[in-house]
Parts: sequence; structure tokens; C-alpha cells
Amino acid sequence: MSIDKADRTAASIHTPNLQAFREVVESRRSVRRFTDTPIPDAVLADCLRLAMLAPNSSNLQPWEFYVIDSVDSRKRAIKNCMNQNAAKTSARLIAVVARTDNWHDHAKQVLREYPVNPVPKKVKDYYNKVVTLDFLRGPVNIVSAAKWGTIQVIRRAKGPIKSPYYTFDDVKNWATNNAALAAQNLMLALRAHGFDSCPMGGFDEPAMKKLLGLGDDHHIVMMIGAGARADNGIYHTQFRFDPDQLVHYV
Repeated sequence: MSIDKADRTAASIHTPNLQAFREVVESRRSVRRFTDTPIPDAVLADCLRLAMLAPNSSNLQPWEFYVIDSVDSRKRAIKNCMNQNAAKTSARLIAVVARTDNWHDHAKQVLREYPVNPVPKKVKDYYNKVVTLDFLRGPVNIVSAAKWGTIQVIRRAKGPIKSPYYTFDDVKNWATNNAALAAQNLMLALRAHGFDSCPMGGFDEPAMKKLLGLGDDHHIVMMIGAGARADNGIYHTQFRFDPDQLVHYV
């Protein structure tokens, strides 16, 4: 069998079920009220595992998940979520957190756990040099200023080049974007397991960070209430704008 034919055969074996995926996506709703049905620990663990299979920049995985289970912490967390029904009635309440301070440690960990041994030189150079230069800002952003000037010269001389991270906000945007991808995986995984969720942006972040013992380099992207959908858990019929309004072909 040729390599191309083998690749096609392998692909056909592992082709996901499109209809099952459609059913998961189309049945996912932001559910505001849940029943008393618990989410088993094994189910939640699998959902979190699937969440962490989300695509992320350079596999640096700048996310964390805080499952708020203790009675006291949950009571305080619900209050910090403005007592929303999605928090009050949830079987599990989860904080999705982006980290802006562990990219260097995670780059080193990637090299330690890389699945090919010995680690190829180009991979070592990427994580030791390219990633470091991408994130490094220096005191009062002094390194960022030098990077900005260098990038402008390269862009004019050689053409398009990815902009590195110049400011703290750049790094925060990077981390929160990655964490949001994992959050979507988590919500779809819950739906595939027969449960539902509600992503909440309405919460007191400083109070929630204090509750969870988080620092300045932790950023709560969203709170997710999860559980089994109650009959009155969906507040209105789902609708979206016409794709012609929002999809552009250029």
C-alpha cells in the first residue's frame, strides 16, 4: 500500500462523526437553570481533559481551571457571580483562568516532555530563543522598544512578520484568547456527555480572585456553571444573525 493510500485509509478510519458533532453544537445552549442531578467526577475530569486538547499557541497552555466544590467557597463564589441562577443552581461551578506569568516555565516543560527524544534542534531553538524573544519585555518595556524597531526594519526589508508581544496587555490578550478556546471545548464536552453549561462574564473578578487565591498574573476569563438542563433553563428561542451579514469572502 502506498504512503498516500495508507494516509487516506487512516484518515477514513478516524474521521469524526459529523452528525454527532452537529448535534452537540446545535443543542448547546446557555442554560440558566439546572436540576439537582450531579455531574460525576469522572465525567467532569473527562470534560476538563477534552478542554485542554484545545488549540493553543506553541502548546504553552496558559490556562487553569478552578472547580469550586467546597460549600463555603461555592457560597461566596455564587455571591461574586451576582447570585445568577446559572451559578446558584449549577452542579459544578468552574473558573476558567488565563495565566500571563508561566510561559517560560511551560516552554521548558514542553522540551522536557516533548514526544520525540532527542528533541530536534529546531524545536529547542524555537522554545529557548524564539518564544523567549516573543514574550520578553524587560524593565519598563525597554526590550519591547528594541523589538518594535527591529520588527519595523524586517517588515520593510523582507515583508510580513508576526508582531511579538510588546506590552502586558499583549500577553494578556494572548493568554485569554487561548483560555477561551479551552472554555469552548469544555462546554461542548459537557454537552456531549449530556450536560449543559452557561458561560458567565458577569462576576466580581477582584473578589473571585481573592476567593481563589489568585495573583495579578491570573485572569479569570469566565465563570462556567454546569449541570443538567432544567425545563425552564433556557430563557428564549435561539437565533443568530444571517451569515451573509457576518461572513466575508475576499
